[in-house]
Amino acid sequence: MVDGNKEFLLDMVKDLEAEYARWEKTNRLPNGLYWQGDVQDGMEESISGGRRKQYARPTINSYMYGNAKALSLIGIMTGDEGMAMKYGLKADSIKTLVQDKLWNTDHHFFETMRGDASAEVREAIGYIPWYFNLPDASSKYTVAWKEVMDEKGFSAPYGLTTAERRHPEFRTHGVGKCEWDGAIWPFASAQTLTAMANFMNNYPQTVLTDSVYFHHMERYVESQHHRGRPYIGEYLDEVTGYWLKGDQERSRYYNHSTFNDLMITGLIGLRPRMDNTVEVNPLIPEGKWDYFCLDNVLYHGRNLTILWDKDGSRYQRGKGLHIYVDGKEVGHADTLTRVLCENVL
Repeated sequence: MVDGNKEFLLDMVKDLEAEYARWEKTNRLPNGLYWQGDVQDGMEESISGGRRKQYARPTINSYMYGNAKALSLIGIMTGDEGMAMKYGLKADSIKTLVQDKLWNTDHHFFETMRGDASAEVREAIGYIPWYFNLPDASSKYTVAWKEVMDEKGFSAPYGLTTAERRHPEFRTHGVGKCEWDGAIWPFASAQTLTAMANFMNNYPQTVLTDSVYFHHMERYVESQHHRGRPYIGEYLDEVTGYWLKGDQERSRYYNHSTFNDLMITGLIGLRPRMDNTVEVNPLIPEGKWDYFCLDNVLYHGRNLTILWDKDGSRYQRGKGLHIYVDGKEVGHADTLTRVLCENVL
């Protein structure tokens, strides 16, 4: 969707289908959902599971939904109606199962299933379905996003926790052994922030504002420092901001964060699309930034520039939000708002 390189994508189709079939064979449960161990998810020692548990988690089921949707789109792209229908039906099936079985109607949240019962804990992985735009556009599901603003939920001084702070097992698994029972992991924060941007862009909703997204992005950025320098480790204390593995070699510069993507597609708001339209929707509250410039973005084989200049004095290109393709202006708005530039690529 970003680079427009169809040949590269089509060259991988057989491998992508084989990989999908392998997951169906090895990790699908009798009820149709997929299981995954916490370690294989990169999320050891959670409240809902454990290193050797094989539970139906929102993670793997969302990933398989995303894979099926992608393969269905490849079928549409190549004119293979059978492939498009096959994987479209698989995606629909997973979507139904996730909404029917992983949604906890008491907690109003997507949660891990231990066998036939919910794990009864809200964890950050419950937002991953929105990473792939899986949930229906219904107030039944949108209520889950209130938890990112609740200090008893996921909101902490240094960012978004990996489990709800009100839970009795929050931060009870010790320290230094890859605990996902509440401490902040940049990997998880990046997933939640991507899902949040999708929710704000792709769903009719009144739960979140750009001020909420900006607040959590600020915490995310501010947390990535150590000894006065930019730094990213494995995970950090949600109250003090201290990196829990300190300067240990394994944890130093633990690059598992999608920082650039969050800035480009979330904060600045370049929304990837398959067509020839450039869509920009900054999630920056009015009055926060007087200017910014995102330059030399390779998109669909073209060069994009997105700049904001509140009064026109910074870049001398005039006031407002400006969008350029290969140096030619294709879109403008006086304020930080959604701009659609159709048929400009």
